[in-house]
Amino acid sequence: MKLYYAPGACSLAPRIALQEAGLPYEAAQVDLRALTLADGTDFKTINPLGYVPLLELDDGRCLLENAAILQYIADLAPDKQLAPANGSFARYKLQERLNFIATEVHKRFGALFHGASEDLQTEARTQLRALFAWLDGELKNQDYQFGATFTVADGYLFTVLRWASLVKVDLGGLDRLMAFKSRVAARPAVRQAVADDHS
Repeated sequence: MKLYYAPGACSLAPRIALQEAGLPYEAAQVDLRALTLADGTDFKTINPLGYVPLLELDDGRCLLENAAILQYIADLAPDKQLAPANGSFARYKLQERLNFIATEVHKRFGALFHGASEDLQTEARTQLRALFAWLDGELKNQDYQFGATFTVADGYLFTVLRWASLVKVDLGGLDRLMAFKSRVAARPAVRQAVADDHS
């Protein structure tokens, strides 16, 4: 498999999942400004939409979107319990959370990363604070989003949480969320994924 990624981008989430799953993969860095690979290849010839992550399978098929890629990786290593079993209610709850992170949390960072007006940035920070406060409440009396077991949703939440300080989203007082972030950051697979993301 080959993971197309950009350092610091949301492609860190599938990198974490691959590391946690213990699966071999090749990483191909994308320059998101020039939309090229290190060898000069036009990334839009691989992904016409021009964004990461993209997971290319050994047979050439490709997957886009974190919610799909993360579940695919989890299903390749069921013994690692990175996602509940397909068809179970717990799996639908995981899908619900992955989509929440993607569409409610991740998407709101766009205004902060892409030079929106000051009013839109203020609104985005307010909305993100409220969403993170809700997630903080969801972590009551548990280590990870679904209890004691780390899942691919935790890697995705960790990824977007890392952006908050970069764009001045106030997470003050969200102690459970900050403890969660530290707990995930301390996992050996996550430490390796973060190091690889910036190497």
